[in-house]
Amino acid sequence: MTLSYRPMFEFTGGEIAGNAQRFATEAEALSSAMARFQVWTMPVGYSVEPSADPVNYKFTDQDVSI
Repeated sequence: MTLSYRPMFEFTGGEIAGNAQRFATEAEALSSAMARFQVWTMPVGYSVEPSADPVNYKFTDQDVSI
């Protein structure tokens, strides 16, 4: 059962990793992932995956400077 969505990041060599953030909607998680991807230099891609963890974060327009 999906309770939340988590941002995931792809790194060179095929490694895929996320963090502890969990969002109520796939759109929030994707917005967070995209904002982080735009400022980080290590990831080569990003995505979102469902999670059974409870929601613990809310993405807002103010978070764009992550």
